[in-house]
Amino acid sequence: MRGMEVLTTCIAGVKVIVPDVHRDARGYFAETYNEERYAKAGISVRFVQDNESQSSRGVLRGLHWQAGEHAQAKLVRVIRGAVWDVAVDIRKGSPTFGKSVSCELTAENGRQFFIPRGFAHGFVVLADDTLFSYKCDNLYCKESERGLKFDDPALGIAWPDPGCEFLLSEKDTKHPLLKDIEPWG
Repeated sequence: MRGMEVLTTCIAGVKVIVPDVHRDARGYFAETYNEERYAKAGISVRFVQDNESQSSRGVLRGLHWQAGEHAQAKLVRVIRGAVWDVAVDIRKGSPTFGKSVSCELTAENGRQFFIPRGFAHGFVVLADDTLFSYKCDNLYCKESERGLKFDDPALGIAWPDPGCEFLLSEKDTKHPLLKDIEPWG
């Protein structure tokens, strides 16, 4: 087993992980998490909660984060389908505050995206019946959830066209602009 490849991004701490996938006539096998290997790759967090969402093409979830003591680092991946995933730096005093990193996650490419604490996170679904999975290093707390307007021009995020209109929750249509949030940290 080769292991995995860790790709650095333009923002320190945000990483794309390319697991070693073994395919044959039966299907595939991939190690999707190994605490020791991830720690050697600079991801030394203890995951305590797993979440999963199923969405149709055009669903846009985000941009979300947990504030204060309930902040979460996330390791995300797609089990079925495809998404365009985005992490926005909202750390107080960060030289990359307001900048984002994006990547395509698909069941086919098997890539994972590590998003440290202090980042807003969101994704748009690019394929019908997409199954999205993520590990969190802190438990969810409703009172600590926060959001950022996904299409804030100050963010400059180039969301791809999923081939239909974006579908957002009512809550996600009402998030503030970057200039109006309280930075994390």
